[in-house]
Amino acid sequence: MIDFRYHLVSLIAVFLAVALGIVIGTTQLNQPILNDIESQVTALEQDKRSLEDRTQALQAQLDTAEGFSEAVAPALVGGALAGRSVLLLAADEEVSLETVEQVTALVQEADGAVSGVLRLRPEYADPASATSLQSYVNGPGRPAGIELPEDGDADVLVASLLAQVLMTPPGGPAPDTAAISSVVSGLSSLDVLRQESSSVAPADYAVVLTSGETQGDDAETRNATLVELVRALDAAGSGAVVSGDGASAREAGLVGVVRADPTLATAVSTVDNVGTPVGRISTVLALGREAEGTSGKYGTGEDTQPVPPVPAAAQ
Repeated sequence: MIDFRYHLVSLIAVFLAVALGIVIGTTQLNQPILNDIESQVTALEQDKRSLEDRTQALQAQLDTAEGFSEAVAPALVGGALAGRSVLLLAADEEVSLETVEQVTALVQEADGAVSGVLRLRPEYADPASATSLQSYVNGPGRPAGIELPEDGDADVLVASLLAQVLMTPPGGPAPDTAAISSVVSGLSSLDVLRQESSSVAPADYAVVLTSGETQGDDAETRNATLVELVRALDAAGSGAVVSGDGASAREAGLVGVVRADPTLATAVSTVDNVGTPVGRISTVLALGREAEGTSGKYGTGEDTQPVPPVPAAAQ
C-alpha cells in the first residue's frame, strides 16, 4: 500500500518541479525583455538630452533676436509719434505693470507722450454693473456738453462718455481736463476703473492692453462691452490699437474678438505679441498707421504680418 509519506514526497516533488520550471522560464524570458527596456530607456535619455540641447539653442537664438529688437527699436520708431499723445488702457487685471512700463518707454522713444494710464476692473464689463453705470452717465455727474446716444445700452453710453472726455478729435479741440478728472473720479468711485498714473490728459491715440482669454459663462457679454469701448476710443481720436499676448488672440480673447469682427478689424489694429520687443515695436508703428487710416493684424497668429511697414524716415 502507498502510505501518506509517499503522497507527501510526490506532492513536494511536483511543487519543486513547477517552481524550478517557473524560475528557469522566467529567467530565460526576462533577459530579452530587460535588454529591450534598457535599450528604450537609453534611447529616451538620448532624445531628452537632444531636446534639451535644442531648447537651449532656440532660447539663445530668441534671446539674441530680442536683444537685437530692443537695440534697434529706438531707430525703428524714432519720430513715429512726434508731438502726439497716447492713452494706455489696461483692459484687465492680468496686464502686468512691466508691460505698461515697456510700452510707455517705447512711446517715449518714438517722441510721443503717454497722457495717462487707466485700468479697467472686472466690474466694468460685469452685466451686474449696468444699472449703476447707466444711472451715473445719465445723472448730474456727467460733464456739460457731453452728448450720448439716445438709445444705447449702458456699455455704449459709458464707452461714448469715456471716449469723448479722453480722446482729442483729429483737428478738433482737446477735451476739458476738468471733465476728464470728473469722469475718471466718478467711475473710480463705482469701482469699474482705476487711475494708475499721476494724471490723465487728452490723448490722440489709445492703446488697449489685454492678456489672455475672458473667462466665465458671460465671457461673450464682457467682450462685447470691451469692444464697444475700443470702437468708441478709435472713433473719437486718431486711432486705437489693441495689443495683447498670444492667448488674447484666441476666440475668447479681446484681440481675437476684434479680429473676428470684419468691420472693426479694418478700423482698429491688433497685436498679439506685446510681451516681446517686436510686439511693442508693432504697437507703436501701428499707431502711426492708424493716423493714415490704415489698420492691420500684427504678431505671430494666423493671417498676421510680423510688423507694420517701417516709416521711410527710419529706413
